[in-house]
Amino acid sequence: MKSDNVKAGMQQAPHRSLFHALGVTKEELERPLVGIVSSYNEIVPGHMNLDKIVDAVKMGVAMAGGTPIVFPAIAVCDGIAMGHIGMKYSLVTRDLIADSTEAMAIAHQFDALVMVPNCDKNVPGLLMAAARINVPTVFVSGGPMMAGRVKGRKRSLSSMFEAVGSYSAGTMTADDVEEFVNNVCPTCGSCSGMYTANSMNCLTEAIGMGLRGNGTIPAVYSDRIILAKHAGMQVMELLRRNIRPRDILTEKAFINALTVDMALGCSTNTMLHLPAIAHEVGIDLNLDIANEISARTPNLCHLAPAGPTYMEDLNAAGGVYAVMKELTKLGLLDTSLITATGKTVGENIENAVNLDPTVIRPVEDPYSETGGIAVLKGNLAPDSCVVKRSAVVPEMMVHEGPARVFDCEEDAIAAIKGGQIVAGDVVVIRYEGPKGGPGMREMLNPTSAIAGMGLGSTVALITDGRFSGASRGASIGHVSPEAAVGGPIALVEEGDIIAIDIPANTITLKVSDEELAKRRAVWQPRQPRVTTGYLARYAAMVTSGNRGAVLEVPKA
Repeated sequence: MKSDNVKAGMQQAPHRSLFHALGVTKEELERPLVGIVSSYNEIVPGHMNLDKIVDAVKMGVAMAGGTPIVFPAIAVCDGIAMGHIGMKYSLVTRDLIADSTEAMAIAHQFDALVMVPNCDKNVPGLLMAAARINVPTVFVSGGPMMAGRVKGRKRSLSSMFEAVGSYSAGTMTADDVEEFVNNVCPTCGSCSGMYTANSMNCLTEAIGMGLRGNGTIPAVYSDRIILAKHAGMQVMELLRRNIRPRDILTEKAFINALTVDMALGCSTNTMLHLPAIAHEVGIDLNLDIANEISARTPNLCHLAPAGPTYMEDLNAAGGVYAVMKELTKLGLLDTSLITATGKTVGENIENAVNLDPTVIRPVEDPYSETGGIAVLKGNLAPDSCVVKRSAVVPEMMVHEGPARVFDCEEDAIAAIKGGQIVAGDVVVIRYEGPKGGPGMREMLNPTSAIAGMGLGSTVALITDGRFSGASRGASIGHVSPEAAVGGPIALVEEGDIIAIDIPANTITLKVSDEELAKRRAVWQPRQPRVTTGYLARYAAMVTSGNRGAVLEVPKA
């Protein structure tokens, strides 16, 4: 066993004395040591229940003959961090989580791991760590929040942000907003729509690193506790069979995940995280492939914010496995791949049934013949940018309008709420990319303000930052190269015409090459916004959004 390096033989007698100090018995040391990575904290609603999940995992590991040992991972609540400097510290935690988990797992020589994440960067960070460490690993998340209800309608966090925009537009009172405050987030769990956290938890299931229901069983259901016990038991089976993350995280598995992503209509943040996870196993997941997959994959789900259904509805309809079963009707998944269940994809979904075709559309009657995410390219984004196509209204699929240019999120929000943005405009928010932010902030506040003020069907937003999964509308993010490194988005001027054609996967700045060359000749890099601490180190090492914003050591 790997853990023999810290417990077996005379040379390890000092190590055993430290286990004795922990209260670990001789009998426990004779068993495999299973690290349980707990993301529990008291500031993230999606993590406040993880202590119970961790206890259940410990029970499962012990029942199956292992010795469970818990250590922590951090997590940021994107909702609480939104709209201020805190959002600069969201995406960057993905790499902190991966690094610290790698350090803890290897320093203490665990034989196997159970990852217990839930929210946005926590899930991909732990998947990156699992790929690096490569000991038998199972994921079990904390589960999604139940939808709230306001005036008889199901609501979620995106409704809350849009309510603020409605208040600014004068269509909602302060009392109305307070009713939303008290009702849209009624339970613990990751926010109830197909936002980034739930997207990544569903894709963890689809890629084969989580058990059935990992992405959809609500946080408050007892089935979530049962799932956690099974995860603890299952990691011991993976250890017995020596099935490791790199056996599961193959190139074909990532293609499966991207296919399910398109069918579910997941957050555009998956276009950052899947390439970053693939990078850890030496796979270059070029985003060009996303459009190829989208072209052949029907969009089957319109969960909030794209539609009126929520994670609890997807769970009741049969969950991720039911979506995958629909996709096999068209031969879109490789069903031969091994997963953390110890079975193949085909064996996992053999008995899955679509129990509600109003939530999971059959492949014969999809929302669209193409997938939920589109990658656009053009002279404004030579390397690429992304949009959640399934959350764009039909009249905005093709749009052309004048650029309204802002060099930070705060200035854009002030203009939107001040009534300075009108129908037809294309709002451009730049210098918010991985390096320029630094940290690639989410733009839920401006997109929600646009929607809340009734401009969602007439105004587009383009940024080298990114969007929350709760954003809807023509919200185009991850523009690469970003402004901070001299990407064309840095050269846009007020009033320039920008043409967006989502079906054609193009985005065009209607300015001549000659004029752009003149602007580039006088463009000057901006001084870094942050020069000390972790963000400064992050900015020095981070790559562009189209590469997953992975960290690389700068070349000498």
